[in-house]
Amino acid sequence: MTAILPEGFLSMPLSIFDDIFPEFGWLSSAVERATGWGGLIIIFIYSFLIAFALPGVSEIVLLAPLELGFSRAGHLAIIILVSGVGKAVGSVFAFHLGQEVKQSGPVLRLFRNSWFDVVSWSERRTVSLAQQWGYAGLAAALCVPGFPDTISIYAFSVLEEDYLKFALATLIGSIGRLVVTVIGVGAVSAVI
Repeated sequence: MTAILPEGFLSMPLSIFDDIFPEFGWLSSAVERATGWGGLIIIFIYSFLIAFALPGVSEIVLLAPLELGFSRAGHLAIIILVSGVGKAVGSVFAFHLGQEVKQSGPVLRLFRNSWFDVVSWSERRTVSLAQQWGYAGLAAALCVPGFPDTISIYAFSVLEEDYLKFALATLIGSIGRLVVTVIGVGAVSAVI
């Protein structure tokens, strides 16, 4: 991994994300200052929250300046693993919420009667993906950099029922997304 990463990749300022997601600038700042072993807790919490509650993307954790005494590749591996586990735990929480919501008639009626039928749209898209690819489809959907995770997570959580398979798919997809991002950034920086 080290060869494909640009030299200042881990020390890039997160302020670029404040323009995109200004209401969560404080959280970006916390990730920006996430150093030492305590920084891993911040990365875990951010990844947990991004899975079910926060809008935005999870890739900013790659910019955390951990400074744990490892190589750049070592820092990235630790960040990717901690973030993947945090997002998997957050996804299981979202999965549980989805299981509760699908039992709640009033909640589903509220969504179905809204100006945009979120439930029908997400069910159609997710059912198609789930029928064709199952949990591998969830993992693949979560590998797409820049796409909000909560859409895929909640859509699958309403349709599926296996907590363990769901957790494994979100872990694999979350790790895959960060690896795809690192490789993509490395490839772009090599061309530039």
